[in-house]
Amino acid sequence: MKDTNLSGTLRKEDFGSAGSRRVLASGRVPAVIYGKKDPIHITLDANEFQNKMRHFSESTLLTIKVGRKNHSVLMKDYQENVMKGIIMHVDFYEVTKGEVLRANVPVVLQGNPEGAKFGGVLEQVAHEIEVECLPKDLPEHIVIDVSGLGLNESIHLGMVTVPEGVRFLVDEATTIATVKGVKEVVTVEEGEEEGEEAEEGADSEESEE
Repeated sequence: MKDTNLSGTLRKEDFGSAGSRRVLASGRVPAVIYGKKDPIHITLDANEFQNKMRHFSESTLLTIKVGRKNHSVLMKDYQENVMKGIIMHVDFYEVTKGEVLRANVPVVLQGNPEGAKFGGVLEQVAHEIEVECLPKDLPEHIVIDVSGLGLNESIHLGMVTVPEGVRFLVDEATTIATVKGVKEVVTVEEGEEEGEEAEEGADSEESEE
């Protein structure tokens, strides 16, 4: 589990759309920390957040320091202006030490499946798994070895080793990954062309007779 530190500044005023635009123009990102108490409105340094965001996911436990207090949080959602390449707003959820939480953890497939040697193609069906655990046990991702996966074989959640202190909240029959055989597909157009060629050949034979 990776712990990433961020520095936040309490936002006491200047809310609303106009206020958010002013915050963004100053090089910061408006954000909210949700929890059992009232939401905490903060701002983050835009460059620091976007640089560190590349290295964490929704299952990464983050520490945001606001004043003298540290908040252990998970990033739940964010708004991005894709055209400008900037983060517009971030929502965090505060977790409590010793209290069980639920989160979606990314699935990472590792290895080259055995079935690929015979023309099979690896397909990842599930990209994340919902888990329940204490904050200290929350994995950043779940690595699954697919090297032994043969042609037309699948890995189901029940076959995956559960990390210590973690409980999967998804059905064991859920398919995580599968290796499918590639079949040659003949399109309708190709079939029609073959039929047309056959007819042309028959016509030419008749004309020769």
